[in-house]
Amino acid sequence: MVRIAIVVGSTRPGRNGEAVAQWVYRLAGQRSDAQFELVDIADFDLPLLDEPAPPSMGQYSKEHTQRWAAKVAEFDGYVFVTPEYNHGTSGALKNALDYVYAEWNNKAAGFVGYGSVGGARAVEQLRLTAAELQLATVRAQVALSLYTDFENFSVFKPAGHHEMALTTLLDQLISWSQAMRSTRAVYQS
Repeated sequence: MVRIAIVVGSTRPGRNGEAVAQWVYRLAGQRSDAQFELVDIADFDLPLLDEPAPPSMGQYSKEHTQRWAAKVAEFDGYVFVTPEYNHGTSGALKNALDYVYAEWNNKAAGFVGYGSVGGARAVEQLRLTAAELQLATVRAQVALSLYTDFENFSVFKPAGHHEMALTTLLDQLISWSQAMRSTRAVYQS
């Protein structure tokens, strides 16, 4: 069975990402075709990239990097829950993505964005980063509006139609995560 991480992509105090990730996790937990785990980048205390060697070399010298690499390596796919800050993803999520390399390769990713325009620009930015990390991204995504899916911009109350979008995202992500296993097997042998 494939393992999917639901990654909380913000470390900001009072962030909306925790509630969104919990919603994704709750709905994903109703499925029997994959295992899901919440992964909060805030739990890893990653400073601004501080490894002396490029991540593509896989020479992780810091304990926090080794812990993060081990966690990322556990999964076949990822749902990135991202805010949109200034037309992009959070610096914390970008930093977490940049910390490791091979651990992301030949896996699948999907996106749940939130912001004034549903996090659309943050997701587009993440798709570019994912391509360089050799993450295959699924087309379906969830776009949550701060105006209509959050009361007072802070209490998460998603519109019902988002459940269908999340179901489609998870259907695609699980299928792609399974398919990418054979790709990883070719490169690991």
